[in-house]
Amino acid sequence: MSSGRATLFYDSDCGLCRWTAAKVAAWDRHGAVRFVPLQDRAEADRLLGLIDEPTRMASWHLVTVDGEVSSAGRGVAPLLRLLPGGAPAARLASAAPWLTDRAYAFVAGHRSALGRLLSAGARARADRRLSN
Repeated sequence: MSSGRATLFYDSDCGLCRWTAAKVAAWDRHGAVRFVPLQDRAEADRLLGLIDEPTRMASWHLVTVDGEVSSAGRGVAPLLRLLPGGAPAARLASAAPWLTDRAYAFVAGHRSALGRLLSAGARARADRRLSN
């Protein structure tokens, strides 16, 4: 990976996914992560080439600078390690990966319903942050 930053792939067709990615982007004050929609086929094929389309679209994916891919709940701890002050939460996520996986699966399984709870303003702010 040439950018020197990790890449977080998210579903740009999902309001909750965009909102969550925007919250992570706001936390990422040092620019350690770049945010790329899964719908960017060229970039997704380049970095996630071995992951089939249904699996790609089922969750987010973090690709580290050395090319390691962590998806769904397994991506939480490595992502938190990249964020300012995220190390303590990363240690918790690493200590209980089964819990992180379950929490991620619950949110992912209910993302449409949870996304409907977001206001239009919250979605618009998320879209603005991700477009920068």
